[in-house]
Amino acid sequence: MLPEKLQALLGMRYFSGSLRKLTVNRGLVDFASNDYLGFSKLELTQTKSANGATGSRLISGHSDLHHQIEEQIAAFHNAPAALLFNSGYDANIGLIPALTDRADLILFDQLVHASIRDGIQLSQAKSLKYRHNDLRHLEILLSKFSEEEERQVYVITESVFSMDGDMPDLKKLVKLVERFENVHLILDEAHALGVIGNKGAGLAQKEDVENDIFARVVTFGKGLGCHGAAILGSEDLKEYLINYARSFIYTTALPEHSLRAISNAYLMLNKREDAVSRLSYIIAFFNKLVLANGLRLCFRESETAIQVCIIPKNEKVKKAARILQEKGYDVRAILSPTVSQGEERLRVCLHSFNTEKEIEGLLQLLAKTLKEL
Repeated sequence: MLPEKLQALLGMRYFSGSLRKLTVNRGLVDFASNDYLGFSKLELTQTKSANGATGSRLISGHSDLHHQIEEQIAAFHNAPAALLFNSGYDANIGLIPALTDRADLILFDQLVHASIRDGIQLSQAKSLKYRHNDLRHLEILLSKFSEEEERQVYVITESVFSMDGDMPDLKKLVKLVERFENVHLILDEAHALGVIGNKGAGLAQKEDVENDIFARVVTFGKGLGCHGAAILGSEDLKEYLINYARSFIYTTALPEHSLRAISNAYLMLNKREDAVSRLSYIIAFFNKLVLANGLRLCFRESETAIQVCIIPKNEKVKKAARILQEKGYDVRAILSPTVSQGEERLRVCLHSFNTEKEIEGLLQLLAKTLKEL
């Protein structure tokens, strides 16, 4: 039996309308997945390979292929070095605690996603959040807290925010961080890879500031349609993480078939520039039809593949999602407490394979549904 206090917590979720359940997409038009370029549907590797890596990278799991693909990733992202992790979650919960101790401070955007927050909680550092994309607030915190001797300060943000689809002013952020000694910028590019910039290389490279960022996290389970992640940074950072990042040291390495899928996905980014440009077109087309259907006030402004329609209250947004799904559109409701109360939303993910007709149908139905809710 589940302990009574845990049953009570589940009951609270049930009665607040926020109980999470697993669901299967049964042939619906995909407006929910993070497979922005449709690469998950491609045969990224046909090579027969071992099922497992047999151990951690430091024991028996390392191979020439790991080294080759890390070099490939680093070259694509114009970084001195890359270190593979088994997921974006593993990368963040390995990176942040490894870098920090009790003397240090982490300043993070209030809307960073859960793996960053968990990495912060696992660290021994003090932490403070700054208002979302508010560089003036961040500047005040840096001025107040960055001067203490022995303290390293890490500023953490995302290039595309997973629940809002917006982006920071990265050039201004880099310039702000550079004004202070012992302050280092960490940028999570999870939802930018494959979407933002030339060949989908991410926001840092689009803004030409990749060499000014201490560490970048790129993940492969979204735009690249496979699995795994990498931390980009200096050779010294890579060597340090090999020695101190627990989620790297104490886990079985990615197997060969995963590595080949990552490698081939990067090759596809180089070869299939049409996929990235098609996605950019779809995003612009979607935003145009949001205006045409009178939905501008409901949607958050976004130039990314993540589009957000605010529908306050869990039951109301769940009803809207259910209506869209019954008509064949896989759109998911994001409930509180995942987002703040009053900020419940439909999260629409756009893909290069979505058609104009599908977008027209979705937004026309959504406009009609909102009038009837």
